[in-house]
Amino acid sequence: MAEAVARKTAPRAVLFDFDGTLADTAPDLGAAVNRLRLERGLGELPLDTYRPWASAGARGLLHAGFGLAPGDPDFEPLREAFLARYSEALCAHTRLFPGCDALLAEIGARGIRWGIVTNKARRFTLPIIAALGLAPACVVCGDTTAHIKPHPAPLQHAAAELGLPPQDCCYLGDDLRDIQAARAAGMPVVAVAYGYGGETAPHAWDADAVIAHPLGLLEHL
Repeated sequence: MAEAVARKTAPRAVLFDFDGTLADTAPDLGAAVNRLRLERGLGELPLDTYRPWASAGARGLLHAGFGLAPGDPDFEPLREAFLARYSEALCAHTRLFPGCDALLAEIGARGIRWGIVTNKARRFTLPIIAALGLAPACVVCGDTTAHIKPHPAPLQHAAAELGLPPQDCCYLGDDLRDIQAARAAGMPVVAVAYGYGGETAPHAWDADAVIAHPLGLLEHL
C-alpha cells in the first residue's frame, strides 16, 4: 500500500463521496428503515446494524432491515416506502464526520477547490448539502450522468465541470466502487477507514492511500 497519493504535483481539486466519507448519513437512513419496521409491527434495530450497509443505499439498507434483495416480490414496494420515509427527515441527525469541517476549511485556505460525487439521487443530496451549510464547487449525483460508480463517468463529469483533467483531482471514498471509479477515470484516490467500509477492508482496495481520520488527507495534498 502506498503511503501517499502518487503524484508529482498537489491536486487542484478534491472530490468527496458523500455518504460515509463526508457526511454521516447512517442515522437518518437507519431511522427511515426502522420506521418501516415499526409500521409492520417489527421492532427497531440498532444503528450499528445499518451503518455497514449505508453506502449501498436502499438495496443495502433493506437487506439489513428486512433481508430483502432486488428481485424479491416485496422489494420494490418497500424501496418506494423507504425513500418516502427518508425524504421526510433527510437531515435530522446527519452530520459531517468529525474533522471534515476543519478539512474543508484548510482545503479552501490552500486554494484547492472541492466537490461531491455520489450515487445518491439529486433530490436527496442537494437538500442535505444545503442543510449542512456546504458550498461545494460541483455536485455530481447518481442521476447526473447515465452511469453511476463504479463507472468513471461521474468522476469524469465532475472534473469537466471544474475544468480540470482527472489526474489533477483527488477522490475520497469509503467503498470499493469509489476506488474502482477513480482508477477507471485515471484519478488519484484515497480510501477512508473511518466510513461505512470499516477499518480493515479499505486496505485491500488498492487505493493510493488510506486515512483513518479526515485530516489525514492533508499530508497527501
